[in-house]
Amino acid sequence: MVLAAKGDKTMNQSVLKALKLLDLFTEETYELSLKEISLRSNLPKPTAYRLLSALEEAGFLNKAKENEHDSRYRLGLKLLELGQLVSDKLEVRKIALPYMQQLGKEINEVVHLVVINQGEATYIEKVDSTRALRLYTRVGKSAPLYAGSGPKLLLAYLPEKKQEEVIQLAKSAVYPNGKPIQTDQLKEDLHKIKEEGFSWSAGEQDEDTTGISYPIFDFRNEVVAALAVSGLSSHFTGEHLELIKQKTNQTAGEISDKLGFKRLERI
Repeated sequence: MVLAAKGDKTMNQSVLKALKLLDLFTEETYELSLKEISLRSNLPKPTAYRLLSALEEAGFLNKAKENEHDSRYRLGLKLLELGQLVSDKLEVRKIALPYMQQLGKEINEVVHLVVINQGEATYIEKVDSTRALRLYTRVGKSAPLYAGSGPKLLLAYLPEKKQEEVIQLAKSAVYPNGKPIQTDQLKEDLHKIKEEGFSWSAGEQDEDTTGISYPIFDFRNEVVAALAVSGLSSHFTGEHLELIKQKTNQTAGEISDKLGFKRLERI
């Protein structure tokens, strides 16, 4: 029995090591050689090769021979398949999509659905605009909870203890433009979001872009997602801005109703 337990522990450690190799691949680093993976993971090349071979056999990685001494790896289609299964299980995504599509037609800006996943904000659905100049975002993208209208809205509705943990992380962080995050201002923003019922950001994730987000509530009257609209800051002015706010707020309410939100009990 003891030997079996030790064997299970060793197997679990190997599985964890293999899965951690998948984290080395990012949007910017979508292809890595065996040598690069070995260096970045601090694993000997034979160990890295063994784990990569198992991931390749399972369909999580694709391998292309670079030369007789090295190979290059990319993420495999099995991850897309599993990701689609997870995505399809998200009830809020299924319910929200047709409403997001209608909102996109009415305001012609990019519409996102954002949820909290493992301490970050994850974009689980997107409806594009028809404008010639579009924002580059993708479903599955994750962002810190302290930057952007959608992430900050979700942060504002977290318990104070969770908020404080994120604020502490923000102290050592900067916005993409290199500007440091002012945590006192962040705290004020979170208080204002709860007070006004929506979130606003400008240039926090991408330069010259503005985002506005409204909360989506479920049957427990808890915020489960942010309905976020974003685009070039030059579009978010005057009558168009008022239209964006009115339509986004209305759409978030309609999605919430579909999720069983008890509107009269909202505080």
